[in-house]
Amino acid sequence: MARKLRLEYAGACYHVINRGNYRRDLFAGPGAAESFEGCLFEAAERFGWRLHAYVVMRNHFHLAVETPEPNLSEGMRWLQATWAARFNRFRGETGRPFQGRYKALHVEPGHALAQVAHYIHLNPVRAKAVSIARLREHRWSSLYHFIQRTRPACLEAGVVLAESGRLPDTAAGWRRYEAYLGLLAEEDLKRRSERFGRLSRGWMVGSTEFRAKLKKELQGAGLAGTRFGLLGADRTALREARAELWEESLQAAAKALGISLKALPEQASAPAKVALACLLKQTTSVSNGWLAERLGMGQPASVSQYVRRFRLAGGMEERGYRVALSRVKP
Repeated sequence: MARKLRLEYAGACYHVINRGNYRRDLFAGPGAAESFEGCLFEAAERFGWRLHAYVVMRNHFHLAVETPEPNLSEGMRWLQATWAARFNRFRGETGRPFQGRYKALHVEPGHALAQVAHYIHLNPVRAKAVSIARLREHRWSSLYHFIQRTRPACLEAGVVLAESGRLPDTAAGWRRYEAYLGLLAEEDLKRRSERFGRLSRGWMVGSTEFRAKLKKELQGAGLAGTRFGLLGADRTALREARAELWEESLQAAAKALGISLKALPEQASAPAKVALACLLKQTTSVSNGWLAERLGMGQPASVSQYVRRFRLAGGMEERGYRVALSRVKP
């Protein structure tokens, strides 16, 4: 099976997450977290990344990374492969340390990116690895470096500080930022869930406008209609995103064929329904299950039968169908 693609473009920001295989404590042993951090800084320098936040926990890591060049996949492949080779060599092991391909959510620059950074910096507190009062002592985190006088050049503090009240990049400014994180950590469970609930789930973090822009990018790249497995999304978000794109394609197909979706016949095998199903299956990756439910075509297997009969009967060669296909084909 071909690997799923990711939407990459210059200036894109991501929340990247990966865990140890079988949730093993990858970074708990001596030197493991330090080695990963070193590889991360090497990757950032090599690929020109800007790290707005990161944290390395016992069995997983989080990154808030900006890619001035469209090279997230290339950089993550280098980072994980390089660290895995060093990890296995040091421990005398073989095999794959990580559970699989990393998850990468698109993040809107500005406020949303800062929210992800706060979420990442508070990860050790949520995991009860440290108290909020001792958060700066968690060694394997961007916050640890931000409060130092010197820090790696790849660490970018501007967005975090600006979106936390236009704080200065000084010792006093970072103390105020730590106090702000303390306020976030003290919020009740419901409020915290509202603030941080979707920062590590789904396929994007940001406004409705940002979501629409991303979908337009997908469609412009010719990817939306083929395989939407691009974004490292969880299954629920992936189903939702696919359904949105299929619905948009259905609306376009209905317009091209001159069919009213509000006035479709009840019959499962109605010609209008079958023509729509055939057109969508020819131009998108739509599932039979979605078509069966959305168009009222009975069982998913029936959709394939109806479309097959339509094709054998020459439905795809009719002028109206061919004109519609030319209008909606990516």
